[in-house]
Amino acid sequence: MADKLIIFDTTLRDGEQSPGASMTKDEKLRIARQLERLRVDVIEAGFAASSNGDFEAVKAIADAIKESTVCSLSRANERDISRSAEALAGAARARIHTFIATSELHMEKKLRMSREQVLAQARSAVAYARSRVGDVEFSPEDGYRSDPDFLCRVLEAVIDAGATTINIPDTVGYGVPELYGNFIRTLRERVPNSDKAIWSVHCHNDLGMAVANSLAGVKIGGARQVECTINGLGERAGNCSLEEVVMAVKTRRDYFGLDVTIDTTQIVPASRMVSQTTGFVVQPNKAVVGANAFAHASGIHQDGVLKARDTYEIMRAEDVGWSANKIVLGKLSGRNAFKQRLQDLGVELESEAELNNAFARFKDLADRKSEIFDEDIIALVSDESVTAEQEHYRLLSLAQHSETGERPRAQVAFAAGAVEHRAESEGNGPVDASLKAIESKLQSGAEMLLYSVNAITSGSTESQGEVTVRLQLGGRVVNGVGADPDIVVASAKAYLAALNKLHSKQERVAAQG
Repeated sequence: MADKLIIFDTTLRDGEQSPGASMTKDEKLRIARQLERLRVDVIEAGFAASSNGDFEAVKAIADAIKESTVCSLSRANERDISRSAEALAGAARARIHTFIATSELHMEKKLRMSREQVLAQARSAVAYARSRVGDVEFSPEDGYRSDPDFLCRVLEAVIDAGATTINIPDTVGYGVPELYGNFIRTLRERVPNSDKAIWSVHCHNDLGMAVANSLAGVKIGGARQVECTINGLGERAGNCSLEEVVMAVKTRRDYFGLDVTIDTTQIVPASRMVSQTTGFVVQPNKAVVGANAFAHASGIHQDGVLKARDTYEIMRAEDVGWSANKIVLGKLSGRNAFKQRLQDLGVELESEAELNNAFARFKDLADRKSEIFDEDIIALVSDESVTAEQEHYRLLSLAQHSETGERPRAQVAFAAGAVEHRAESEGNGPVDASLKAIESKLQSGAEMLLYSVNAITSGSTESQGEVTVRLQLGGRVVNGVGADPDIVVASAKAYLAALNKLHSKQERVAAQG
């Protein structure tokens, strides 16, 4: 495996642990299909034992994905491992990823277990997982802050028990590149049977060094798997960014000497899909996938790029999926053209009824917006991704009046199950008035943590607005996303989408960092 770097994507598991980023089963399945199109080697689909909802999502992904390995996370116990094996039963290639903490801090304060107890549980968990599937990954949680002598004992034991991949997490983002890389190398040198497993790195971005640490683990430490997420999504400051690792290895193949199987033209579509599904906006200056990643404002830079592109660009925008020709459809476009564009974008609808509903929404949008972009289509489908059975609250109509010197007012009609509500309220602006009108009837008590507006496409006031609303209630944090050419309508949609998630009461259990 010396010439191949395995890309292990954990957007659907570790990325989903970002507050408010939890996804429905259909949303996770759509992203999984895009990850397969991206040709990631391993998709960590979730934590099957954490909830019935996550079990069903892992199972759906395992049944649908044929090219990538599908993985489920498990704590180091037979119940979790059995649940993962059950969810993965239909996978063409299945992996169980089991973990237990090995740092003194975690063992004493969190697990309240001795070293010998942790060692025995790690060994028995891996042996049991290996009896259920042929591909088993083991992670010592908080591995980077663990005592190297004890960690070597654990790793030797789990490899002997059947672990095929050994992952060393920097769970809290404490590492720096040279030290982390040397740590991985030292472990590989000291563990007698280290050559019987593939070594992996999993770094968090608390100090902004997740990508650098991961690449050091590869170059210095000899790791041949990187665990990462689309857009660097993840808890706290996020995870190692897939797009940055992949393009670093491809662009600097002269230095790393490694190949990846990623179809890089699918990177930007994957980034957009994850951003619009979770409501986590990509910063404009984000490497590779940010809106300004290939923009040049300096006159000197512009002149250089026009004369010779490689004067200021080390990658081609089109190689990662950026396209200069974004306009794809308009109001005269037919159903077949719309269906084909959905397929090109990686959006797969399960039935003709869903396609018909999506096309009807597209035609409605085209009547209000003359040019339909890829981003508009993804937002249109994402905005309606919750099925009628799951959608408790639905916006029916909205009217608002705003005039200089007068206090804005809004009238909103919405459904709560089978009951239709109509409400009216004043506010500091039309958005505030609309949301207060909804809340006057529902009295949810939810606290708004975030209200964010983003133009789905740039360069025109005709662009759809995409609104993200983050709500907190009873310790749960959820995101709602709404899109519409009318930003007030988009805001009401986003607020109701967040309330739908609170109403669903889907549970998420945080696991490995």
